[in-house]
Amino acid sequence: MIWWLIAYIRGDLDHLQDKDWNPCVDNLNGFVSAFLFSIETETTIGYGHRVITDKCPEGIILLLVQSVLGSIVNAFMVGCMFVKISQPKKRAETLVFSTNAVISMRDGKMCLMFRVGDLRNSHIVEASIRAKLIKSKQTKEGEFIPLNQTDLNVGYDTGDDRLFLVSPLIISHEINQHSPFWDISKVQLPKEDLEIVVILEGMVEATGMTCQARSSYVTSEILWGHRFTPVLTLEDGFYEVDYNSFHDTYETNTPSCSAKELAEIISRAEMPLSWSVSSKLNQHPELVNENGEKNLEDQSERNGDVANIENESKV
Repeated sequence: MIWWLIAYIRGDLDHLQDKDWNPCVDNLNGFVSAFLFSIETETTIGYGHRVITDKCPEGIILLLVQSVLGSIVNAFMVGCMFVKISQPKKRAETLVFSTNAVISMRDGKMCLMFRVGDLRNSHIVEASIRAKLIKSKQTKEGEFIPLNQTDLNVGYDTGDDRLFLVSPLIISHEINQHSPFWDISKVQLPKEDLEIVVILEGMVEATGMTCQARSSYVTSEILWGHRFTPVLTLEDGFYEVDYNSFHDTYETNTPSCSAKELAEIISRAEMPLSWSVSSKLNQHPELVNENGEKNLEDQSERNGDVANIENESKV
Protein backbone atom coordinates (compact mmCIF):
# COMPACT_ATOMS: atom_id res chain seq x y z
CA MET A 1 0.00 0.00 0.00
CA ILE A 2 2.81 2.46 0.84
CA TRP A 3 4.67 1.67 -2.40
CA TRP A 4 1.48 2.27 -4.38
CA LEU A 5 0.83 5.56 -2.52
CA ILE A 6 4.35 6.81 -3.32
CA ALA A 7 3.84 6.03 -7.01
CA TYR A 8 0.38 7.63 -6.97
CA ILE A 9 1.54 10.82 -5.20
CA ARG A 10 4.58 11.23 -7.48
CA GLY A 11 2.42 10.77 -10.58
CA ASP A 12 4.24 7.67 -11.80
CA LEU A 13 0.94 5.99 -12.65
CA ASP A 14 0.04 8.89 -14.97
CA HIS A 15 3.32 8.68 -16.94
CA LEU A 16 3.49 4.96 -17.66
CA GLN A 17 4.06 5.49 -21.41
CA ASP A 18 6.44 8.47 -20.99
CA LYS A 19 9.99 7.30 -21.72
CA ASP A 20 11.53 10.52 -20.32
CA TRP A 21 9.83 10.19 -16.92
CA ASN A 22 11.91 8.87 -14.00
CA PRO A 23 9.59 6.83 -11.76
CA CYS A 24 10.32 5.80 -8.18
CA VAL A 25 10.17 2.11 -9.13
CA ASP A 26 10.60 0.93 -12.71
CA ASN A 27 7.79 -1.19 -14.16
CA LEU A 28 5.38 -0.42 -11.29
CA ASN A 29 2.07 0.16 -13.07
CA GLY A 30 -0.59 -0.56 -10.42
CA PHE A 31 -1.46 -1.96 -7.02
CA VAL A 32 -0.68 -5.58 -7.99
CA SER A 33 2.79 -4.72 -9.27
CA ALA A 34 3.42 -2.66 -6.08
CA PHE A 35 2.37 -5.69 -4.02
CA LEU A 36 4.78 -7.97 -5.90
CA PHE A 37 7.65 -5.48 -5.48
CA SER A 38 6.90 -5.30 -1.73
CA ILE A 39 7.11 -9.10 -1.47
CA GLU A 40 10.43 -9.08 -3.33
CA THR A 41 11.76 -6.45 -0.91
CA GLU A 42 10.40 -8.24 2.19
CA THR A 43 11.88 -11.62 1.27
CA THR A 44 15.00 -10.23 -0.52
CA ILE A 45 14.13 -12.22 -3.64
CA GLY A 46 14.69 -9.45 -6.21
CA TYR A 47 13.77 -10.76 -9.68
CA GLY A 48 15.26 -7.63 -11.29
CA HIS A 49 12.26 -6.62 -13.46
CA ARG A 50 11.06 -4.07 -10.88
CA VAL A 51 13.86 -1.99 -9.35
CA ILE A 52 14.02 1.23 -7.36
CA THR A 53 15.71 4.27 -8.88
CA ASP A 54 17.97 6.85 -7.26
CA LYS A 55 15.50 9.69 -7.95
CA CYS A 56 13.18 8.65 -5.08
CA PRO A 57 14.60 9.34 -1.57
CA GLU A 58 11.34 8.39 0.15
CA GLY A 59 11.44 5.04 -1.66
CA ILE A 60 15.03 4.43 -0.52
CA ILE A 61 14.06 5.06 3.13
CA LEU A 62 11.08 2.73 2.78
CA LEU A 63 13.34 0.08 1.22
CA LEU A 64 15.71 0.20 4.20
CA VAL A 65 12.88 0.04 6.73
CA GLN A 66 11.20 -2.88 5.00
CA SER A 67 14.50 -4.80 4.68
CA VAL A 68 15.18 -4.50 8.42
CA LEU A 69 11.58 -5.41 9.23
CA GLY A 70 11.79 -8.45 6.97
CA SER A 71 14.94 -9.68 8.78
CA ILE A 72 13.22 -9.29 12.16
CA VAL A 73 10.15 -11.21 11.01
CA ASN A 74 12.30 -14.01 9.58
CA ALA A 75 14.27 -14.34 12.82
CA PHE A 76 11.06 -14.38 14.84
CA MET A 77 9.52 -17.10 12.68
CA VAL A 78 12.66 -19.26 12.84
CA GLY A 79 12.77 -18.88 16.64
CA CYS A 80 9.12 -19.89 16.98
CA MET A 81 9.66 -22.97 14.86
CA PHE A 82 12.78 -23.96 16.81
CA VAL A 83 11.01 -23.58 20.15
CA LYS A 84 8.04 -25.55 18.87
CA ILE A 85 10.23 -28.39 17.67
CA SER A 86 12.32 -28.62 20.87
CA GLN A 87 9.47 -28.94 23.36
CA PRO A 88 10.40 -29.06 27.08
CA LYS A 89 8.06 -32.03 27.47
CA LYS A 90 10.46 -34.16 25.43
CA ARG A 91 13.36 -32.97 27.60
CA ALA A 92 11.49 -33.88 30.78
CA GLU A 93 11.15 -37.47 29.57
CA THR A 94 14.92 -37.92 29.94
CA LEU A 95 14.79 -37.02 33.66
CA VAL A 96 14.32 -40.31 35.51
CA PHE A 97 13.39 -41.20 39.08
CA SER A 98 14.06 -44.43 40.93
CA THR A 99 11.24 -46.95 40.95
CA ASN A 100 11.26 -47.17 44.75
CA ALA A 101 12.05 -44.92 47.66
CA VAL A 102 13.99 -46.37 50.61
CA ILE A 103 14.24 -45.77 54.34
CA SER A 104 17.54 -46.54 56.05
CA MET A 105 20.22 -45.08 58.30
CA ARG A 106 22.60 -42.41 56.99
CA ASP A 107 25.16 -40.72 59.24
CA GLY A 108 23.41 -42.09 62.31
CA LYS A 109 20.02 -40.67 61.30
CA MET A 110 17.02 -42.37 59.75
CA CYS A 111 16.36 -40.95 56.27
CA LEU A 112 13.89 -41.34 53.43
CA MET A 113 15.76 -41.40 50.10
CA PHE A 114 15.10 -41.62 46.37
CA ARG A 115 17.35 -41.27 43.33
CA VAL A 116 17.15 -38.92 40.31
CA GLY A 117 19.18 -38.89 37.10
CA ASP A 118 19.53 -37.23 33.69
CA LEU A 119 19.92 -39.43 30.61
CA ARG A 120 21.17 -36.65 28.30
CA ASN A 121 24.62 -35.15 28.06
CA SER A 122 23.24 -31.59 28.03
CA HIS A 123 22.72 -30.30 31.55
CA ILE A 124 19.63 -28.90 33.21
CA VAL A 125 20.35 -25.34 34.40
CA GLU A 126 19.16 -24.17 37.85
CA ALA A 127 17.75 -27.59 38.69
CA SER A 128 15.81 -27.85 41.96
CA ILE A 129 13.95 -30.67 43.69
CA ARG A 130 10.83 -30.59 45.87
CA ALA A 131 8.88 -33.28 47.69
CA LYS A 132 5.34 -33.20 49.07
CA LEU A 133 3.46 -35.66 51.23
CA ILE A 134 -0.19 -36.04 50.23
CA LYS A 135 -2.28 -37.49 53.04
CA SER A 136 -5.74 -36.82 54.44
CA LYS A 137 -5.79 -34.97 57.74
CA GLN A 138 -8.25 -34.19 60.51
CA THR A 139 -7.64 -31.08 62.58
CA LYS A 140 -8.06 -30.77 66.34
CA GLU A 141 -11.36 -28.98 65.76
CA GLY A 142 -12.70 -31.95 63.79
CA GLU A 143 -12.29 -30.50 60.30
CA PHE A 144 -11.41 -33.15 57.69
CA ILE A 145 -8.94 -32.05 54.99
CA PRO A 146 -8.71 -34.54 52.10
CA LEU A 147 -5.43 -34.78 50.20
CA ASN A 148 -3.61 -32.40 52.51
CA GLN A 149 -0.18 -31.40 51.20
CA THR A 150 2.85 -31.23 53.50
CA ASP A 151 6.35 -30.22 52.41
CA LEU A 152 9.15 -32.70 53.01
CA ASN A 153 12.48 -31.09 53.76
CA VAL A 154 14.93 -32.30 51.12
CA GLY A 155 17.51 -29.60 51.81
CA TYR A 156 15.83 -26.24 51.18
CA ASP A 157 17.23 -24.91 54.47
CA THR A 158 20.81 -25.95 53.57
CA GLY A 159 20.69 -25.47 49.79
CA ASP A 160 20.88 -29.19 49.02
CA ASP A 161 17.68 -28.93 46.99
CA ARG A 162 19.68 -27.06 44.29
CA LEU A 163 21.08 -29.82 42.10
CA PHE A 164 24.04 -30.03 39.74
CA LEU A 165 22.72 -33.00 37.82
CA VAL A 166 25.84 -34.28 36.06
CA SER A 167 25.41 -37.77 37.56
CA PRO A 168 22.62 -39.62 39.39
CA LEU A 169 22.00 -38.14 42.83
CA ILE A 170 20.35 -39.58 45.93
CA ILE A 171 17.93 -37.10 47.48
CA SER A 172 17.63 -37.51 51.25
CA HIS A 173 14.91 -36.43 53.68
CA GLU A 174 15.97 -36.60 57.33
CA ILE A 175 13.24 -38.08 59.51
CA ASN A 176 13.30 -35.85 62.59
CA GLN A 177 10.69 -34.38 64.93
CA HIS A 178 9.54 -32.03 62.14
CA SER A 179 9.01 -34.86 59.64
CA PRO A 180 5.62 -36.49 59.01
CA PHE A 181 7.38 -39.89 59.25
CA TRP A 182 8.54 -39.23 62.84
CA ASP A 183 6.01 -41.64 64.41
CA ILE A 184 5.83 -44.22 61.59
CA SER A 185 7.51 -47.60 62.12
CA LYS A 186 8.17 -50.47 59.72
CA VAL A 187 5.01 -52.31 60.80
CA GLN A 188 2.85 -49.20 60.59
CA LEU A 189 4.13 -48.00 57.18
CA PRO A 190 2.09 -50.42 54.98
CA LYS A 191 -1.08 -49.37 56.85
CA GLU A 192 -0.63 -45.68 56.02
CA ASP A 193 -2.65 -44.18 53.16
CA LEU A 194 -0.20 -41.62 51.76
CA GLU A 195 1.69 -40.66 48.63
CA ILE A 196 4.97 -38.79 48.15
CA VAL A 197 5.10 -36.53 45.08
CA VAL A 198 8.56 -35.39 43.95
CA ILE A 199 9.01 -32.53 41.46
CA LEU A 200 12.23 -31.76 39.57
CA GLU A 201 12.36 -28.38 37.81
CA GLY A 202 15.02 -26.69 35.71
CA MET A 203 15.78 -24.83 32.49
CA VAL A 204 16.78 -26.48 29.24
CA GLU A 205 20.34 -25.46 28.40
CA ALA A 206 19.68 -25.02 24.65
CA THR A 207 16.43 -23.02 24.73
CA GLY A 208 16.28 -21.56 28.26
CA MET A 209 12.74 -22.85 28.69
CA THR A 210 11.56 -24.32 31.98
CA CYS A 211 10.83 -28.03 32.11
CA GLN A 212 9.32 -30.07 34.93
CA ALA A 213 9.41 -33.79 35.68
CA ARG A 214 7.26 -35.46 38.33
CA SER A 215 7.04 -38.83 40.01
CA SER A 216 5.36 -40.28 43.09
CA TYR A 217 5.76 -43.06 45.65
CA VAL A 218 2.97 -44.83 47.52
CA THR A 219 3.51 -46.94 50.64
CA SER A 220 3.99 -50.14 48.61
CA GLU A 221 6.88 -48.46 46.76
CA ILE A 222 8.75 -47.43 49.92
CA LEU A 223 11.26 -50.09 50.97
CA TRP A 224 12.22 -50.14 54.66
CA GLY A 225 15.80 -51.14 55.40
CA HIS A 226 17.17 -50.76 51.86
CA ARG A 227 19.87 -48.67 50.17
CA PHE A 228 20.54 -47.82 46.55
CA THR A 229 23.20 -49.75 44.65
CA PRO A 230 26.13 -47.50 43.59
CA VAL A 231 26.13 -46.68 39.88
CA LEU A 232 29.38 -44.70 39.60
CA THR A 233 32.62 -46.52 38.80
CA LEU A 234 36.08 -45.07 38.15
CA GLU A 235 37.37 -46.10 34.71
CA ASP A 236 40.79 -44.87 33.52
CA GLY A 237 40.63 -41.49 35.22
CA PHE A 238 36.94 -40.72 34.64
CA TYR A 239 33.68 -41.81 36.19
CA GLU A 240 31.25 -44.02 34.31
CA VAL A 241 27.55 -44.26 35.12
CA ASP A 242 25.81 -47.61 34.89
CA TYR A 243 22.12 -46.83 34.43
CA ASN A 244 21.31 -50.55 34.39
CA SER A 245 21.64 -50.48 38.20
CA PHE A 246 19.83 -47.17 38.62
CA HIS A 247 16.74 -48.72 40.25
CA ASP A 248 18.52 -51.52 42.16
CA THR A 249 18.58 -51.61 45.97
CA TYR A 250 20.02 -53.92 48.61
CA GLU A 251 19.05 -54.66 52.20
CA THR A 252 20.89 -53.11 55.12
CA ASN A 253 20.60 -53.24 58.91
CA THR A 254 17.93 -50.72 59.86
CA PRO A 255 15.89 -50.52 63.11
CA SER A 256 12.26 -51.49 62.56
CA CYS A 257 11.02 -48.98 65.14
CA SER A 258 10.03 -45.42 64.32
CA ALA A 259 12.52 -42.56 64.34
CA LYS A 260 10.91 -41.21 67.50
CA GLU A 261 11.36 -44.49 69.37
CA LEU A 262 14.92 -44.77 68.07
CA ALA A 263 15.75 -41.29 69.37
CA GLU A 264 14.33 -42.18 72.80
CA ILE A 265 16.39 -45.39 72.94
CA ILE A 266 19.57 -43.51 72.06
CA SER A 267 18.88 -40.78 74.62
CA ARG A 268 18.34 -43.37 77.36
CA ALA A 269 21.52 -45.19 76.39
CA GLU A 270 23.53 -41.96 76.61
CA MET A 271 22.04 -40.94 79.99
CA PRO A 272 24.76 -41.18 82.76
CA LEU A 273 24.13 -43.59 85.68
CA SER A 274 23.96 -41.74 89.03
CA TRP A 275 23.44 -42.94 92.58
CA SER A 276 22.79 -40.77 95.60
CA VAL A 277 22.53 -41.48 99.32
CA SER A 278 19.24 -39.60 99.53
CA SER A 279 17.57 -41.81 96.90
CA LYS A 280 18.88 -44.91 98.66
CA LEU A 281 17.56 -43.71 102.01
CA ASN A 282 14.19 -42.97 100.47
CA GLN A 283 13.96 -46.64 99.55
CA HIS A 284 14.74 -47.70 103.22
CA PRO A 285 13.33 -45.03 105.57
CA GLU A 286 13.56 -47.39 108.58
CA LEU A 287 17.34 -47.11 108.53
CA VAL A 288 17.04 -43.42 109.30
CA ASN A 289 14.66 -43.90 112.18
CA GLU A 290 16.62 -46.65 113.92
CA ASN A 291 20.21 -45.72 113.25
CA GLY A 292 20.02 -42.04 112.41
CA GLU A 293 22.88 -40.88 114.59
CA LYS A 294 25.09 -43.81 113.71
CA ASN A 295 24.58 -43.25 110.02
CA LEU A 296 25.47 -39.58 110.39
CA GLU A 297 28.67 -40.45 112.27
CA ASP A 298 29.66 -43.06 109.69
CA GLN A 299 28.90 -40.65 106.91
CA SER A 300 31.09 -37.92 108.47
CA GLU A 301 33.90 -40.40 108.96
CA ARG A 302 33.70 -41.49 105.33
CA ASN A 303 33.63 -37.89 104.22
CA GLY A 304 36.76 -37.23 106.27
CA ASP A 305 38.50 -40.26 104.78
CA VAL A 306 37.57 -39.15 101.29
CA ALA A 307 38.85 -35.64 102.00
CA ASN A 308 42.18 -37.05 103.29
CA ILE A 309 42.55 -39.21 100.20
CA GLU A 310 41.91 -36.22 97.92
CA ASN A 311 44.49 -34.13 99.81
CA GLU A 312 47.09 -36.89 99.51
CA SER A 313 46.38 -37.29 95.80
CA LYS A 314 46.81 -33.55 95.26
CA VAL A 315 50.14 -33.58 97.07
